[in-house]
Amino acid sequence: MALEELFDLSGRNAIVTGGGSGLGRHFAAGLAEAGANVVLCARDAARCDAAADELRRAHGVTTLGVQCDVREPESIRAVVDRTKDELGSIDILVNNAGTSWGAPVTEYPLEGWRKVIDVNLTGSFIFAQTVGREMIAQGRGGKIVNIASVAAFRSAPPEVMDAVAYNTSKGGVVSLTRDLAAKWARFDITVNAIAPGWFPTEMSEVLLERSGDVFLERIPLRRFGAADDLKGAIVFLTSPASNYVTGHTLVIDGGQSIS
Repeated sequence: MALEELFDLSGRNAIVTGGGSGLGRHFAAGLAEAGANVVLCARDAARCDAAADELRRAHGVTTLGVQCDVREPESIRAVVDRTKDELGSIDILVNNAGTSWGAPVTEYPLEGWRKVIDVNLTGSFIFAQTVGREMIAQGRGGKIVNIASVAAFRSAPPEVMDAVAYNTSKGGVVSLTRDLAAKWARFDITVNAIAPGWFPTEMSEVLLERSGDVFLERIPLRRFGAADDLKGAIVFLTSPASNYVTGHTLVIDGGQSIS
């Protein structure tokens, strides 16, 4: 297979959760640029529609913007059914939807804990489970990429990052990725994860404004991540180029996790 074929996603159909903004928007752009048709879903349907329209015009692929709450199985089912109805199949899932909640551990509200775990971990499981059933029924394999975080591997003092549920949920995503990879390899479904470091997004902007200099001191490349740092990784993990890679978590953090 020629190199350009290894990274070609033409004709593949992908779902990106949390795809209307932030990292999800970057992942969706990479997939579309490589030729994939993309369904962007999130709670903000208007934002997903706008992002889908932009990608359609820029890359000439089929795109859909769909409302979805990953905490609700019925909402996930609706996205999957619409994707099948309008695109015919599901080849790729990027489990990107995420949230956080900051508070000292001794005062951390159960409401915040449940929200973060439900979105980041349980939502990823339910979406993978629902799409995995479809991929198995289709009988031609598939690619699932869960979005973890470098926070899954590193602790932080409270004055730097006080979000225990977020770190815990992302550690769970790494473990979920490994176990799904082992269980679904027989169906030719690869399951991998990406663990980003610090990328400027709406969710991270408060922390970066408050502690950005501290974070930069811990990043050997001395900069935050950008869109182009993610596009190649998502195309690799969803294309034939990664057919022999499964259960792996690719850390993209400028060296933060080794410093």
